Amino acid sequence: MITRLILMWLLLPVAALTATSALAQDKGSVDPKPLPPLANPNDPKIGAKELFGRKILPAKMPTRVIGFYAKGCIAGAEALPINGDTWQVMRLSRNRNWAHPEMVALLERLSAKVHQAAGWPGLLVGDMSQPRGGPMITGHASHQVGLDADIWLTPMPNRKLSRNEREDMSAVMMVRPDRLDIDPHVWTPGHLSAIRAAAQEPSVERIFVNAAIKKALCRDAKGDRGWLSKVRPMYGHDYHFHIRIKCPAGNSECEAQPPPADSEGCSAGDLAYWFKDSVLHPKPPATPPKIPTPQSTTRRPR
Repeated sequence: MITRLILMWLLLPVAALTATSALAQDKGSVDPKPLPPLANPNDPKIGAKELFGRKILPAKMPTRVIGFYAKGCIAGAEALPINGDTWQVMRLSRNRNWAHPEMVALLERLSAKVHQAAGWPGLLVGDMSQPRGGPMITGHASHQVGLDADIWLTPMPNRKLSRNEREDMSAVMMVRPDRLDIDPHVWTPGHLSAIRAAAQEPSVERIFVNAAIKKALCRDAKGDRGWLSKVRPMYGHDYHFHIRIKCPAGNSECEAQPPPADSEGCSAGDLAYWFKDSVLHPKPPATPPKIPTPQSTTRRPR
């Protein structure tokens, strides 16, 4: 079961995964409109994302993770406060700053570490999970069980962002236009320090980044490089890095994934697939994607 779910995630179409990066840049709204009520919420044909997307608060139950990162839910989720000394939450209109308490504690702790290690004022935190987890109406295939979080590769400014800024501001693209390496005009040693600090956290299982960022980390990391094995190339992570933590102790219904291999994942063979021309410049699909109707584009603030 676990293997099948992992393969489903890895074999998602390039366009679907790349859309995650675009989603991170989609602007939000300071006046989000709630989704319209479902005519028949008990209809078994209604997609799970329609139900989970309408829950604005977590289930009032003991914390419990059920399922896999890309197919599951969470009860008793906790919200990351939207402001901290060394972090701020972005895109508040999405209501996706919920997670398992261990993830919330990790982000608070990591933001302080990055403040010291990278010299950043703090972290800008993107999507975590919905109040009850589950599939999202827009965006991620994972982030369903409260154990995933996106961290912008744009340092937090040394001031509190306004609500408008949190909805309108875009993260900085870290990858060169040719997609073969990082953009040296924006990439700094602080970015390596921030990702390394996250990967060195014992509870972190995986970190997903664009392949060009992985290449830069492999090239520039000095000293202990064991943390590189947790950092994996993945489509769509040009502006942010994605943290995934292990199944928390005592959550027997949480489906884990195999631990990362000991290899750094830095050999030419490890990275070759990601820099193939067919991957960097995929051909458009033979059948054009369906154009969203006005209803589908306005039903939820982006």
